[in-house]
Parts: sequence; structure tokens; C-alpha cells
Amino acid sequence: MPERPQLLHLHSSFDLGGKEARAVQLMNHWGDRARHAIVSGVAGAIGARDAIMSHVPVDFPDAPSLEGKPGLVRYLALARFMRRYDLVLTYNWGAMDAVMTHRLFGRTMRLPPLIHHEDGFNADEADGLKRKRNLYRRIGLARASALVVPSRVLEGIARDVWHQPYERIHLIPNGIDIARYATPPQADALSGLVRRPGKLLVGTLAGLRPVKNIPRLVRAIAPHRDRLQLVVVGEGPERAAIAAQAHTCGMSDIHFAGFLPDPWRFMGLFDIFALSSDSEQFPISLVEAMASGLPVAATDVGDVTQMLAPPNLPFVARDEAGLSAALGRLADDAALRTALGVANRTHARQYFGEQAMIDAYAALYGNTLARPDVLR
Repeated sequence: MPERPQLLHLHSSFDLGGKEARAVQLMNHWGDRARHAIVSGVAGAIGARDAIMSHVPVDFPDAPSLEGKPGLVRYLALARFMRRYDLVLTYNWGAMDAVMTHRLFGRTMRLPPLIHHEDGFNADEADGLKRKRNLYRRIGLARASALVVPSRVLEGIARDVWHQPYERIHLIPNGIDIARYATPPQADALSGLVRRPGKLLVGTLAGLRPVKNIPRLVRAIAPHRDRLQLVVVGEGPERAAIAAQAHTCGMSDIHFAGFLPDPWRFMGLFDIFALSSDSEQFPISLVEAMASGLPVAATDVGDVTQMLAPPNLPFVARDEAGLSAALGRLADDAALRTALGVANRTHARQYFGEQAMIDAYAALYGNTLARPDVLR
């Protein structure tokens, strides 16, 4: 039997977020059909490790830094490290030095093929892409085997800004196990939550980082605080700022649930799902909310308007006032919330199933390895 392929994952960070959740989802599905080595560009940021199932062969090797000033010495060290593996998988800007390393030394050092995954941008590019980074991406990706994006917005950027050829770009929307979200949520899944009588729960699920702009959501809910209670699921450096904004707005019942795995266990406890980010591409939490049958109030970012069921589109806002108005309208009308939830669940079932995503990644990775069925 041929040996299992050795897949090297070079992440900007490996704390659990959208791209990490998808990578873990694929690893868990493929089980022992491949071995995985995972490197985080941010030292110690490996929180997603706990979501990898025990039967998956995986390790976290010491590796040359993915960050730092460009230099041949560091690039050579990265190239020598890559040679141990059969396929290199890089993720987001934080791994772009590895992509450039492959561009410089891929042929002369006979490095394994490389596939880059771009899922979106941090706060420093939320208001506009940086010219130097665009040029660096364009040069670095010139010899990548493929560039994977989950959204049409990113597909357009890859084509028109990074000047990637059509055949190199692979649009693979994120997918989830829709049926799992149809099961009733666990009543005690949000430990410590004290639900206020007469209030609806507004839930949001995100890493607590500036780009997610959850203080905006706090301010949007504040005018409706007599009937809406906010639950924030996630961890990150912005927690204190969010709590301070809630105090300023007189919202004493905000609940911080912390990081929680398995969103199907709690997502259905919410009455409304809200997304308040400055920048997104294809937020997997939105698909999870849709699969749970929730109405959504969201900012107009990334592919949000292409993801939601058409009846929910009037509740996508361009600014904070619009987000607050959308939340107020949903709070006013129980029948509307139910109808939007049904439409979103049907839409998610039709377009965002897990198997199509898994099949697309298995085909891309397998063909790049010249072993088309190795992950099937």
C-alpha cells in the first residue's frame, strides 16, 4: 500500500476561527488517510488543536518562523523544512513568506507542490488592501499549484487585483453538516446564562478581535435593551472592550459564553443571530445560524448578501443605525422571525452542505499530489 501523504499546514495562527475550523473539519473527515503537520505563525496560538479527533495522525513540529523581515537565510530554512512533506498548504497573509519561499526555491530545491488558501483580511486591511502586500501576493503566488478562496468577493480580488490566472483559482464555498443543526439544541449548552424574562436572545459567534467589531453590535442592541439580551460566543483580546461598551450602554445582562465547540449544541437557543464585522468573506457562523433556522441581522460585508435567503436580505445593514433598525424590526415580529428562519434553513440545505466542500478539497489535493483518490 502507498504511504499516507504528509500534509504540511502553515497557518497565520491556529486558534479556532473559520479557516481553522474548516481545516479541522477536513482532517477529521479524512481520518488516517493522511498525516498532518501544523505550524502556527503566532507562537502558542494553537487553540484549534483540541478540536482534532484523536484518530487523526497530527503533530505540531518546531519550524522556522513564518514571520519576520524578508531574508534568504529564513527563506532557505523554510524551504528545507518544506522538503520533508508531500504537499504544502498555506493559509492567509501570515503564511505568505512561505509562499514566497516556494516561489524562490520551489524548482531548484524540488519542493513539494503548494496550495494557498485565502479566507479574508485582518483589521489592517479591512478598509482597503495594501499595495505592497498585493504585489507580494502576486509575485509569491506565481508558482503555486492553486489558490483556494471561499467567496466570490475574494475570487474577484484574486483575479483582478492579484492577477491570478483563471485556472489557478478554485472557489470552494465552506460547508457544514446541515442535518446536525436540525436537531434541538441542548438546553444547558450556554453554561451560566441567566436569561432575562421577556427578552429575546441575540447571539453572535466570533473571535473577539477588532475586525469583528462587537462593540458596534452592543451599541446597535442598546436602544432595544428592554427586549433583547446579547450572548457573545468566542474568546479574544477584545473581550474587555466589549464589556466596557456594554457597561457604557447600560447593558448589564450581556453574557460572555467563551469559546464553545460544536455550535449545533447551542445555536438554536438564540432567537436572532447577529454579525457586526467590519470585514468578512464567507463567515461560516452565518451558515451555522441559517442551518439552525435563525433570522439574521448583519452588516453588508463579504458574501453575506449572496449567502442569505432572499427574504432575509432587507436585514443586511450598511451602517450601525441600519443594524439597530434591523434588530428592532426582528424583535417586533415573531412570525417574521419564524419565516426568515425557515427560509434560511432551506437555503443552507440547498447550497452549503458539507459533502460538496469535502469532495472539492479531496479532488484538488489528490490531483495536486498526483494521487486522485488518496483522500476519497
